[in-house]
Amino acid sequence: MYKSRLKLRTIIILFVCLVVSVSLLITGLLIRNTTTENIETHLQEKAMTVARTVAESTVVEKRLQGKKTEESIQSYAMTIQKASDVMFVVVMDLEGIRYSHPDPKRIGNHFVGGDEKRVLQGEEYTSRSTGTLGKSLRAFTPVYNDNGNQLGAVSVGISLEAVEASIQRSQKQILIGSILGAMVGIIGAFLLANYIKRSLFGLEPHAIARIHEERNQMLHSVHEGIIAIDNEAKILLVNKSARQIFEKAGLGRKDPLGMKIQDFLPGTKLDQVLTDTESDIDKEQWINGVSVITNRVPLVINNHTIGAIATFRDKTEVNQLAEQLTGVQMYADTLRAQSHEFMNKLHVILGMIKMENYEQVNHYINQLVDHSTHEVGNITRYVKDPVFAGFLIGKMSYSREAQVHLKINCETEIPVPRDNSITHELITILGNLINNAVESVMMKGIKEVSVNLSVIDELLTIVVKDNGTGIPEEEQKVIFEKGISTKEGKDRGFGLHITKLSVEKLEGSIELKSSPDAGSIFTIIIPYDEEVSEID
Repeated sequence: MYKSRLKLRTIIILFVCLVVSVSLLITGLLIRNTTTENIETHLQEKAMTVARTVAESTVVEKRLQGKKTEESIQSYAMTIQKASDVMFVVVMDLEGIRYSHPDPKRIGNHFVGGDEKRVLQGEEYTSRSTGTLGKSLRAFTPVYNDNGNQLGAVSVGISLEAVEASIQRSQKQILIGSILGAMVGIIGAFLLANYIKRSLFGLEPHAIARIHEERNQMLHSVHEGIIAIDNEAKILLVNKSARQIFEKAGLGRKDPLGMKIQDFLPGTKLDQVLTDTESDIDKEQWINGVSVITNRVPLVINNHTIGAIATFRDKTEVNQLAEQLTGVQMYADTLRAQSHEFMNKLHVILGMIKMENYEQVNHYINQLVDHSTHEVGNITRYVKDPVFAGFLIGKMSYSREAQVHLKINCETEIPVPRDNSITHELITILGNLINNAVESVMMKGIKEVSVNLSVIDELLTIVVKDNGTGIPEEEQKVIFEKGISTKEGKDRGFGLHITKLSVEKLEGSIELKSSPDAGSIFTIIIPYDEEVSEID
């Protein structure tokens, strides 16, 4: 069954509101307790300060000693009570008899509350009690004369209702602040949720997780290696194919994630893409001895470069694909040339038959058979590999079609190679060289191309010679590089480059001698192990 999920926006709002509410609740309780304690402590200190002020008054001291003064204790106490905004200021003697009271009728009566006994014994303190004026917070302090003898005591009271009112006012302010804080938190939760939602393009977490997993699967399933860096040139991503190439290059023991790209791959130009912001396509790069073809592209969002990504592939695999395609093209060209030549001959025979020149038909057919027998027999007699022999026969047909005299001379028997892949490489090598030689003699009056083959001491020697236009001396040094060609037109400069790659793959060598007057001579020497025949 489908399991409903809360939306990310709802989760963020609920979570933020919960956090804000709990925080405000805990903070409010702590502030409330602290504020209550502070208010009570402040009022106690206020009452004690007033009591000490009265106890140190000359008026109080003299009147308690029975001396006459211009001002009575009642008058003085009422003045202090009014000025300090307290509930009462009571002065008593050692018997607890009042000398002052807000209600003058109670002067001369005993102090009420029962908490005055300790002050009459010289102790200073505060307490809570109920007197004639109601519940109050009281401060008691003794009164002494100049000789240090206690004469009485002073009690200052603050109404507990006033204390509670002050505490309630403080708590009300705390409550208002908490409500305002909660409202701000709720508004902030909505704004935060909307911002995060927009940043994630409206996607929910489960959708993001699915996309992330799909993206990882796609990255690791592609055959090309992929490595990505951020704007600080730190590696963010390395897919499976890239790790395999790094292992081949001897870098598999390191975990590249989080490393600087230059620390992991010294000499790479991927970090330069961050500053140049230009793509680098189909460039050759060496990774610890392994050649790769790489593409480097900057990652740009809103005109800001946030990173770069490189895709690369082992150049050996690319070369193999190119060589395979070249070999297929050679086969196709050979078959096309043979088919075209055969059709031309059939047209000639058909024309003679329609003209009823049967003797000419007979003579022409005998001539073709003799020529074909000689040509095919000469190649098949020396070249024992049927695939290679068929290729050479096809190239002779291709040359005749181009009206070029191609002479193939086998100085020794050419045995079947031990490795069948050598045949494919030989087709690539000779196919390109013969095609180039045929093209180079097209402007000559006499068009001649010769191919000499020999196998001596397990070395195959191939010499391809033409009497064409030759190659300028300044171009001979770079003629084997990709894209370099003496001919005009598109898709040029790949044949000799691929030829050189095939020769190097077979661990052989290639040499060129050329001049404008004498044409060109290509000499290739390749290690050649022949196939061992099994004897029953």
